[in-house]
Amino acid sequence: MNDYYEVLGVPRDATGEQIKKAYRRLAREFHPDVAGSDSASEEKFKDVQRAYEVLSNPDKRQMYDLGQDPTAPGGGGGGQAGGFGFQDIFETFFGAAAGGGHRGPIPRARRGQDALIRLDIDLAEATFGTHRQVPIDTAVVCPTCSGTCCRPGTSPRTCEVCGGQGTVQRVARSFLGQVMTTQPCAACHGFGTVIPEPCTECAGEGRVRSRRTLEVDVPAGVDTGTRIKLTAQGEVGPAGGPAGDIYLEVRERRHETFLREGDDLHCTLTVPMTAAALGTVLTLDTLDGPQEVDLRPGTQPQQVVTLKNLGVGHLHAGGRGDLHVHVEVQVPTGLDDEQAALLRQLSALRGEERPDARLQAASTGVFAKLRDKLSGR
Repeated sequence: MNDYYEVLGVPRDATGEQIKKAYRRLAREFHPDVAGSDSASEEKFKDVQRAYEVLSNPDKRQMYDLGQDPTAPGGGGGGQAGGFGFQDIFETFFGAAAGGGHRGPIPRARRGQDALIRLDIDLAEATFGTHRQVPIDTAVVCPTCSGTCCRPGTSPRTCEVCGGQGTVQRVARSFLGQVMTTQPCAACHGFGTVIPEPCTECAGEGRVRSRRTLEVDVPAGVDTGTRIKLTAQGEVGPAGGPAGDIYLEVRERRHETFLREGDDLHCTLTVPMTAAALGTVLTLDTLDGPQEVDLRPGTQPQQVVTLKNLGVGHLHAGGRGDLHVHVEVQVPTGLDDEQAALLRQLSALRGEERPDARLQAASTGVFAKLRDKLSGR
């Protein structure tokens, strides 16, 4: 008894797909019509067939692995389930067209392609949402033929070659003898009909290019990378087929003042040293208009003041993020004599003429760290 695994050149734990692939390769190589009629090739071809018949059948393969010969009289089960069948031979030599494949005419009308369009918006539009008009160039149903592809007053005609079937049959010679195969009709390209007089406006396509404007509602909370789907707003398919979809991919422009992190906004507010020390109320221009920022006495550099619900709106949900104001204290420079004298007096009152130097852990500041993080540093 031959080693069927060795005959096919596959390991003993080979999958069914590996066995089938090896068989098809060897069957093509040693088939008499390819390798010639010498006895060695014919014998090898028979061995390949026998090995595949056993190893492709789970029951026979199990018997073989247990040391029995399933090809011996009474040794193998009947039938062809999972074994060597005509379909395997057809697929090996003729592909999917042999013994099956698509039957019947192909629909001339097909779905149109989807389209991806970039939509640039600013931070305010992302925060509150907006309504935009987006011009697009796309395919629409031909106004002359209404998608029939035919000149007005005419209609498609049944293909005389395939009789409207969209396929034709031909006889191919194989080692099994004559095999009937089915292929798309070359005269009608598989449609089953031909266009005797194509529409002159669309050249028989059933669609033409046109420029139109889409009305788009952009919801609050969108961010760079967000895609808005416009169902059936894409290009019409051939022969007036269903329209595809349009995807608007949002790209948010960088804002000069505010930095976005999720639905929260961040900004830097520079204040004089005296205002930070004594406390003050400042007015900040936000996306919602002027807002008061209350700095408590003794406000420190890098301190954060949070203004609730002044950030970006939550996408598909109520509420908004927050606005975080990062305080930067400005140290005065270019002091005149009177100003310097006042600061020296303050220093003496606080006992800070010769302050002790205290080292702190290295830090770049909260807002600087956030900025570096968002910029990818």
